Amino acid sequence: MSHDATCPCGRGRIDVHAHFLPECYTAALAKAGLTLVDGFPVPAWSRDEAIGLMDRQGIATAIISLSSPAVHFLPEAERPGLCRAVNEAGADLMRSDPERFGFFATLPMPDVAAALAEIDFAFETLGVDGIILETNIDGVYLGAPQFAPVFAELNRRQATVFLHPTSPACAPQLTLGRPAPLLEFPLDTTRTLVDLLYARTLQTNPDIKIIVPHGGAALPALVARIAAFANLPFINPRPASEQEVFETLEKLYYDVALSAHPIAFAGLRRIAPITQILFGSDWPFTPEIGVWRNLHQLDNELGLSEADAHAIARANAEQVFPRLAAHARQT
Repeated sequence: MSHDATCPCGRGRIDVHAHFLPECYTAALAKAGLTLVDGFPVPAWSRDEAIGLMDRQGIATAIISLSSPAVHFLPEAERPGLCRAVNEAGADLMRSDPERFGFFATLPMPDVAAALAEIDFAFETLGVDGIILETNIDGVYLGAPQFAPVFAELNRRQATVFLHPTSPACAPQLTLGRPAPLLEFPLDTTRTLVDLLYARTLQTNPDIKIIVPHGGAALPALVARIAAFANLPFINPRPASEQEVFETLEKLYYDVALSAHPIAFAGLRRIAPITQILFGSDWPFTPEIGVWRNLHQLDNELGLSEADAHAIARANAEQVFPRLAAHARQT
């Protein structure tokens, strides 16, 4: 159940969708009595286990981040402290082995002032690779006006932002007792993207490099409908045109975590050029057999050229994270 690191991606894959659970975070979950998150058992994680998985599956570098529910399970006043502890733990791991690990910092949303302070600390002091944002913050979606200063600052910094799904506020009524990642995660990803499009947050902050998880989630199935509604004059604000929707979406980046199946990938390719597609594993929330299966589909079932396979595995991510390309040139 291992994958060849030398084929087709040279120096090894760059995984933009990998999670970590530092001790400070698992302790906070335990203190809150959480053994399940979004209907899933909290997985075990360690640096050694991560490196082992990466070596077996041909992953050179993992850009780690917190998964859902991030720090949203805490009262708002307690979120900045846990964010800071998590961000320092992730940055320590990145600094200890910068060729194997990168890091997306978490923000103490919805407190905008605290989030702006953490952005500054994350980039200026910790030197992180980017920021992770959950798809909704206590039921408020990312296009909401109160979050505009956060996006403006990220745009000013030309930051990389990784979107990650979390359960919607009404999850107990929607999941029917099943884990939220089965259906609500891809739907919530799509919901926040529609909100960002219709609030014009994406259009007015074009210098943010946004990574959309899971092959664009439900976008491939719904993109034509989402674009068509831009023609309705009673919706304001909204995209300027159907074409603007497609043009905006094709500039985003998309990871293929759990999404290299030929059907899902074919839909993604109708939205995004190869240059915008990145590799993602979603480990440890996706077990290793799932990572292997996704890689097998990516490498064997999509009919990719060697150049396109290399682009998805590594070359596209080197454009998003130039420091990893610099490391590769030095070795």
